[in-house]
Amino acid sequence: MPLTLGTRLIKAQLRLAKPFARFTGIEAARKAQDQLGRMTAAILKTKVGFEPVEFAQFSACYAVSHACEAPCDRVVLYLHGGGYTAGGLDYAKGFGALLAAQTRLTVFCAAYRLAPEHKFPAAQDDALAAYQFLLDSGYAPEQIALAGESAGGGLALSLGLRLRDEGKPMPACVVAISPWADLTLSGSSYSNNVLRDPTLIRESLAYYAIAYAAGHEGEAYVSPVLGDFSGFPPCLLFAGSDEILLSDAKTVQKRLVQAGVDSELVVEDGMWHVYPLYGTPESKRALERMSFFIRAKLGLGL
Repeated sequence: MPLTLGTRLIKAQLRLAKPFARFTGIEAARKAQDQLGRMTAAILKTKVGFEPVEFAQFSACYAVSHACEAPCDRVVLYLHGGGYTAGGLDYAKGFGALLAAQTRLTVFCAAYRLAPEHKFPAAQDDALAAYQFLLDSGYAPEQIALAGESAGGGLALSLGLRLRDEGKPMPACVVAISPWADLTLSGSSYSNNVLRDPTLIRESLAYYAIAYAAGHEGEAYVSPVLGDFSGFPPCLLFAGSDEILLSDAKTVQKRLVQAGVDSELVVEDGMWHVYPLYGTPESKRALERMSFFIRAKLGLGL
């Protein structure tokens, strides 16, 4: 299906802004992402409320859908993107609110510690702590969905590997949007899509990988494309055909199939990194598909 005029205009605007991103430092990126999250949360304030939760090492909150149907005993653990170097709680609340509004569920947003101040395995440790918190709060594993975008998508897969390895109960399902799952940057799309990708810069990704996990890039907990997904719950992956990280999603899907996991990869033609967040017709279709998948795997109807 051809891209709509509005989608093509957004893509063109992103491409025009891309050269300036090369000169954006970590602090500026953090401020920009947090501002984007605040704007999104403000738009959805009539549909979603927030309840803060403080951990010793990081902050979190529940994004609670006002349309949640009693007993509201299902939850989505959401892990945000930002190259492991950006994305505070304000940013997490933005897509968390969008996900809560779309699914009509409660979403637990975990603003895990960021690199370079906190290197691997800090983010994974915090994701594990957030998951354990939900279990300790009374949620059964089959009542928890795991979702993340970009670095958060890779972190969701990484968390799943660690849960499995440590013999902990697995969530009902995993959703990964444009997961950054190969911090070795070795996939074919890191070369083939360099000119096609309107947002991501390979050199920036290389810097983020070093900032977060220098010396560990070849480990499955950092690069889940290298992992064995045996024992995983059902998974739904999304990626844009034009993004640098396309091969990350494709390789993860290949590994999931090899492990016999019920999984699906949706590749949207002409779209870019984390396209479900952009409000286009393609984005809305992805969010609807995501919502249907999560609700179904949590044992809920439409």
